[in-house]
Formats: sequence, structure tokens, C-alpha cells
Amino acid sequence: MTKEEKDIQIDSLVKMLESATTVYLTDIAGLDAEKTSTLRRLCAGKEIKLQVVKNTLLRKAMERSEKSYDELFPILKGNTSIMISDTGNLPAKLIKDFRKKSDKPILKGAWIEEAVFIGDSQLEALSTLKSKNELIGDVIALLQSPAKNVISALLSGGQTIAGIVKTLEERNA
Repeated sequence: MTKEEKDIQIDSLVKMLESATTVYLTDIAGLDAEKTSTLRRLCAGKEIKLQVVKNTLLRKAMERSEKSYDELFPILKGNTSIMISDTGNLPAKLIKDFRKKSDKPILKGAWIEEAVFIGDSQLEALSTLKSKNELIGDVIALLQSPAKNVISALLSGGQTIAGIVKTLEERNA
């Protein structure tokens, strides 16, 4: 690979990293062609970009990026595949599901909106993380709950008060 080709690949990786909110580094070495193809199809179906990368090129791209990936440098050894997603927990869930039938991919590390997770032991925690949209939904539900209770109480109380007032009017008439 020429220096120009390497620079093109590094620039491509930098663009990918700059636009990413979620980056998973995995090891998929040892998967046969059929399992690799299945993994790629699953990733594509969930809008996760999966790409096998050279560690040296990825490190240079991370160094050129404006984001801080320094904590991931020590795990850039052996075979590395990068998974890019817009949802923080989606790659972890995919990896967990895939590993029900295979021992790979192995999670080397993840970078999710500035937070760094190192090691395969983090997979369970990452798969239970709530996505940004899920958190927003939870906050909205919490904010709506007291308002719904107040409105419900007012409506039920209003009907009772209205009934009492009407009954009193009818008695006095």
C-alpha cells in the first residue's frame, strides 16, 4: 500500500470517527466466511457500520481526530474491527445476540459520547445502557406523570363538585 493510499484511508477513518457518537473496537478474527457475512448483514440491518481496520491506520486517524481516543490506544493490538453506530447500546446488543451462536466478536473497547469502556467484561453494561431517545422518553414520561395526576384529580373532583352543586341547587329550588 502506497503512502498516498494510506493517507486516503486515514482521512476516510478520520471522517468516520468525527461523525461518530459511538465507536466499538472488536476482534472478529477466526470467524469463518459464513459467520462474517452473517455478522455484516446483521450490522447493515441495524445501521451499524462494520469495517476491519489496520491498527496503525486507525491509531493515526484517532490521533488526527478532534475527539479524544487516547484511552483506546493500548487495545489497538491484534485484529481490530470498528463498529460505528448512532445508538450507544445497539452494537453491544448485536454482539451479545451474535455470541449466542459463536464465541466472537470479542469487545476490545468502546467510545460512547466521550465515555470509554475497555474490555469484553463491559459488554453487559454497554448492552443495558439506554439510548439518548430512550432517556428522553423516560424524562418526558416522568414530567408528564405529575401533570396527568393533577389533571385527573381535578377532573374527577370537578365532576364530584359539579354533581354536589347541582344536587344542592335542585334541593333549594
